[in-house]
Amino acid sequence: MRKRWIRELPLHAMILPSFILAIIFSYIPMVGIVIAFQKFTRIRGNGLMGFFNSKWVGFDNFTYIFMLPDTVQAIKNTVIIASLKICTGLIVPIIIALLLNEIRIALIKRGIQTLIYLPHFLSWIILGGILIDILSPETGIVNQLLGYLGVEPIFFLGSNHWFRPVLIVSDIWKEFGFSTIVYLAAITSVSPILYEAALIDGATRWQQTRHITLPTIFPIIILMLTLSLGNVLNAGFDQIFTLYNATVYETGDVLDTLVYRTGVVNAQYSVATAIGLFKSVVSLLLISISYWLAYRLSNYRIF
Repeated sequence: MRKRWIRELPLHAMILPSFILAIIFSYIPMVGIVIAFQKFTRIRGNGLMGFFNSKWVGFDNFTYIFMLPDTVQAIKNTVIIASLKICTGLIVPIIIALLLNEIRIALIKRGIQTLIYLPHFLSWIILGGILIDILSPETGIVNQLLGYLGVEPIFFLGSNHWFRPVLIVSDIWKEFGFSTIVYLAAITSVSPILYEAALIDGATRWQQTRHITLPTIFPIIILMLTLSLGNVLNAGFDQIFTLYNATVYETGDVLDTLVYRTGVVNAQYSVATAIGLFKSVVSLLLISISYWLAYRLSNYRIF
């Protein structure tokens, strides 16, 4: 054990800074969860005094939030948006990976990989500004093209009909490159002998893809799908907060943005904490189920 500890000491030292940061910024703040069970008030202008002296109300805050129509609508929007992102985030990268796998010129293949992977490194503040300019009803290039076709300008970011599609398409634009690389890596593990045997038997490229490539990478597909189930209540706060406005609350307001408005804007700290705690508990259950499914379906284990 002593020799093993000495051998693994550099690995423990490497993970120590991340461990300390996680304790400081993730676990110590969890003490504030008690606010969800209090009628939090600030005493003498000092938040710490209010934290320890606020009145306990039990589950009254949770009862209150589920009586609010905004909470029900936010849960509905969160599930719909997150589910659409999960589905499209699974299908699009697989299709692109299969298409890229058919490209035989390495320079073109690498160039396309770089282009589709680049948006992943940009923040939603940058991409949000780009989208706002592109989709502007007056000066946006999209509405200018629609105008040439005789179509009236569309307020994409101010319409409840168009806001969700904009979220889904822009999320695909930003993130599908990362997942594509994962599937491309899985495709490279397919034995060339299988393709050669299929070619001798007269299989077309589509038949090779259908009967060799897809079945081989199917465990990776199942793994990516099950792991994404834990994000059903994470619809993407940074993206939505950058793009949404009051006119699209009906279809774009999610739990995270509701927590922001309730706690930061309206200073209802107890109610906001209750919403956040509800979301965290449900997310924990979903993540636990997703990892259990990943283990059962694809033998994936963390430890």
